[in-house]
Amino acid sequence: MSENLNKVKSYLLEMDVKITKENETEELVVIQDEDRGIQNMIIDCEEPIVIIEQPIIPIPKENKAELYKRLLQMNHEMVHGAFVINEEETTVFYRDTLQLENLDKNELEASISSLSLALAENANELIEFAKK
Repeated sequence: MSENLNKVKSYLLEMDVKITKENETEELVVIQDEDRGIQNMIIDCEEPIVIIEQPIIPIPKENKAELYKRLLQMNHEMVHGAFVINEEETTVFYRDTLQLENLDKNELEASISSLSLALAENANELIEFAKK
C-alpha cells in the first residue's frame, strides 16, 4: 500500500469517517458519513494530487441552463472544491483536488466539510433541480 493512501486513510480514521471500499491498486477509498452528507465520496491518490469527488444529483433533462447558472453561483460561496458536471452531462458532482506532498488532516477535513456546508445550505434547491 502506498504511503499516500496510508496517510489519507489515517486522517479519515482520525476524523471518524467510515471507509466503505478500498482499492489499494488504484490508491483510492470510498467513504461515508451520513451526518455530514457524505455518500460514496471517492478519495483518489493520483500523485501529485488527491482527488475528492462525490456524486450529488442527476442532471435534469430540462432547465439545464438554469441549473448550471445556479451551480456557478453556489460555487462562489464554497470554501473548497466546486460543483461540477461530468462530460456526459448526466450528473452533478462535488470535486476538489489537494496536493499530496504536503497534505495534512486539517486540509482534508476542510475539503470534506466544505461539501457538508454546501449541502446544508443548498440541499433543498438541489433536490428540486433533481426532480425536474
